[in-house]
Amino acid sequence: MLLPTAWGVAALTWKIACPADEPESLCQRIVTGVVFFTVGTALVLGIRRQLSRELRRVRAVAHAAQRVLLRPPPPRLDGLALAAGQLSVSRGAAIGGDLYEAVATPYGVRIVIGDVRGHGLAAIGAVAAVLGSFREAAHDEPELGGVLGRLDRAMQRYLRERARDEHPAADGGEPHCPSAEEFVTVLLLEIGTDGSVVALNCGHPWPYRLGRRGAEPLACGDPLPPLGMFPLPAELPVHRCARLLSGEALFLHTDGAADARDASGKFFGLEAVLADAALGSPVSPAAVITTVHSELLRHTGGRLADDVALLVLRNDRSRVPAQCGDTALRRTRPEPSNR
Repeated sequence: MLLPTAWGVAALTWKIACPADEPESLCQRIVTGVVFFTVGTALVLGIRRQLSRELRRVRAVAHAAQRVLLRPPPPRLDGLALAAGQLSVSRGAAIGGDLYEAVATPYGVRIVIGDVRGHGLAAIGAVAAVLGSFREAAHDEPELGGVLGRLDRAMQRYLRERARDEHPAADGGEPHCPSAEEFVTVLLLEIGTDGSVVALNCGHPWPYRLGRRGAEPLACGDPLPPLGMFPLPAELPVHRCARLLSGEALFLHTDGAADARDASGKFFGLEAVLADAALGSPVSPAAVITTVHSELLRHTGGRLADDVALLVLRNDRSRVPAQCGDTALRRTRPEPSNR
């Protein structure tokens, strides 16, 4: 931009310091107009290039922040093959109000998937609170109920801090209404080395099991209320679900997939799409994600009304024969430490 700016300064200086005694000829006016037009065009293009470079830098920083918050899972995790995907209703955003994470721990592979009330960028604060708590609690807590308790406390702290920022108390104390009608549905799963699946569900859709029998809903019991609405009960109902056999997969999703509608109001046929995607043997997690995404966008015409998060886990561990007298292998848990 320095050269066009110098041209412009020189042209203006000449025009002001050397006024013509006689009217300019047509040729002089044309030359003057061409000079000013060239200088103006160069300035506009230079400013546009600078803004484009700044926008690319901002997008790169935002993309890096989004990948840290909702990082893609590894392709393999402790004998499981994984694939995930998300769609946000906020244009230009890779994440929204949905969350997921899978980590390998001494107690098995632990998975969380959740959906914050609302969608888009406004829900990212609650997503960060729940995911940050899960990534620590999953390794620290020997029981799945302890993990859920940590998530609930993190959500309550977030709601109190948000309410304090929105409605600061006059005496500096806690606000009377810490919950601004915000909550998060959460599904916690733990997959043992023998394929056993235990779950805690707080108002979230149950997953599907994909295998030779197609797509089966894996409903293990009545869910608890979403986090942030009511205090958790003293006794948490940990559900023992069906075992995930070698080659079978779990499909986890948020309600944005099941509740999506087309222009006529028809719901998306998620179970039918999963049944077709599960025909291959073994089930490919990446192919399932791609199929559901494409069919979902085709059904809605690309006009999503809610964020969507999908996570698929396939058991690639070798089948282990049951021990004599046992119908299922039991995991050996480390004794919880006294804290």
